[in-house]
Amino acid sequence: MTEQQHPITPSPELRAQWRQEAPRYRDGGVGREDWLIRSAAKWGFIQANADIERERQEAADQELEACCEWLKAKHWLGLEPEFADELRAARRPSLKEEALLKLKELQALVQFENVDSSCIRRALESIPDPS
Repeated sequence: MTEQQHPITPSPELRAQWRQEAPRYRDGGVGREDWLIRSAAKWGFIQANADIERERQEAADQELEACCEWLKAKHWLGLEPEFADELRAARRPSLKEEALLKLKELQALVQFENVDSSCIRRALESIPDPS
């Protein structure tokens, strides 16, 4: 019987790359095995979050499209069919909102590296919201 591969499995090329990049000796308290484990965990976290976010966005898009089609079909409250297009544009996240969400994902990853990303967050938050 063939063992089934987990959907989040790094390719043989990526595993070979990690083996080449891994430190040969203890470096700052991080051994080779620790480095490999941390690299694999980060990669898996990114892959899992990307899959979850893609599925969430697809579900939200399907619901939004169904609402827009319903509005167009019903001419709800006498509104023009273009209202559905305006609703669609208003309900999709702005680039600023998407960037702030991605920053949260990055912060979860870089906490292992003690990287301060607060300046990026402040810069994104200073961008005016779309009207």
